[in-house]
Amino acid sequence: MPIINSPLPSFKVQAFHQGAFKTVTDADVRGKWAVFFFYPADFTFVCPTELGDLADKYAELQKMGVEVYSVSTDTHFVHKAWHDASATIKKIAYPMLADPTGHLTRAFGVHIEEEGLAYRGTFVVAPDGKVKIAEIHDNGIGRNADELLRKIQAAQFVASHPGEVCPAKWKPGASTLKPGLDLVGKI
Repeated sequence: MPIINSPLPSFKVQAFHQGAFKTVTDADVRGKWAVFFFYPADFTFVCPTELGDLADKYAELQKMGVEVYSVSTDTHFVHKAWHDASATIKKIAYPMLADPTGHLTRAFGVHIEEEGLAYRGTFVVAPDGKVKIAEIHDNGIGRNADELLRKIQAAQFVASHPGEVCPAKWKPGASTLKPGLDLVGKI
């Protein structure tokens, strides 16, 4: 079954967030926009570049009403140790979810069974709990927070403007399209 428009799975995990351990559940996510940002493992190479890039955009995402949840199969204890050891990870203000059982990575379809790790998966969940954006990368390919931000802006625009869609490279303020017979074959 495709993940787009599927419901957020039920979950209850431990997280490291703002210097403390806390429990995060699917109930905490509902009612707001959320990004689930899966990565293979703490103390690796591409992962801190991505998480740092996302940390740099976190304030902007918060202004848009978006919460970010990074997720790996590491424990919350390892997240804390990485935070304490890395200047890049220390700047993260969003919750770092621990998924050592692989429940979330399997639910989102990014679990690598033979390694017990996750592929680089990015999922945007709307306030109604449905997945609106899904992107999965091979682990050698890093993501770009600027492009994620643009996609979330488009998803939020479409959600608040029924009957309109965003064309390629759309950015806020640019023209949108209203699908209909008058556009068929004219674009």
